[in-house]
Amino acid sequence: METVLGVRGARHHYGATQALDGVDLDVGAGECVALLGPNGAGKTTLVNQVIGLLPAKAGSVRVCGGDPRVASTRRQLGVVQQSLGFPNTLKVSELVVGAAVRAGKPRAAAGPVMAELDLTELAGRRASKLSGGQKQRLQLAMALVADPALLVLDEPTAGLDVPTRRRFWQILAERRERGAGVLLTTHLIEESSAVADRVVVLDRGRVLAEGTPGELVARLPDRTVIARTVLGLERLQALPGVVSLRNDGEHVRLGTRAPEALLRVLLAQDPGLTDLRVEGAGLEEAVAGLIERGAA
Repeated sequence: METVLGVRGARHHYGATQALDGVDLDVGAGECVALLGPNGAGKTTLVNQVIGLLPAKAGSVRVCGGDPRVASTRRQLGVVQQSLGFPNTLKVSELVVGAAVRAGKPRAAAGPVMAELDLTELAGRRASKLSGGQKQRLQLAMALVADPALLVLDEPTAGLDVPTRRRFWQILAERRERGAGVLLTTHLIEESSAVADRVVVLDRGRVLAEGTPGELVARLPDRTVIARTVLGLERLQALPGVVSLRNDGEHVRLGTRAPEALLRVLLAQDPGLTDLRVEGAGLEEAVAGLIERGAA
């Protein structure tokens, strides 16, 4: 498999804080790699190195064999960032056409990509008048119009409703079939489990683990206790054996390595517990467990 992103021994520090401490990472053509970890793990620093905004203090970062700080290499990149803003005066079509021209593509390349992302009817609208979901689609159009070898996606589905999110991943799947590699960072861990070929877990600037979602889940014997309960999140977090905690609307999901002991205490504290079931750990619980063990 051709490598479109190669990171070797990447290091970076901010004063006395070591943000990256010898990170190695590869993304192959057509492959989706999810970069996961807690806030402060070093994900943003690494992404900024990959897209050429930040030089590595040591080590190397190569996109299609080139330095991402060089303009010719950046043309191989498509980037969707949650924090990216748009000039208030520019229209949707102007932004997509501009992205095409900067990537060395003809202006006419903008039309098909805008149609693909349902932006044609918004072509004349100023970017400042778009909704959050429409801005995300605009960012993706600007990234895809370059026909990049590597797509770097930072929280790409934030603000998208469920049908639009599904369409988003369908479009990405089509691009991957054509050979584009994808580096994804997201807080929606279970979503990454569904779309990523490999997962890299980063914490305190180091790679804790990497593998397929199934391989990472299989490394831990954790279980997930799911139930409806009147107990608040603070009390649930304090229960013995809780590794991770997530509120899914009416239900809570408690990751644990000792489900029997947790169930006994949970039932004692909330005898009216309902909809109780125990499942194998998902990727979110596996990542939480890996980080906890790495911090121990």
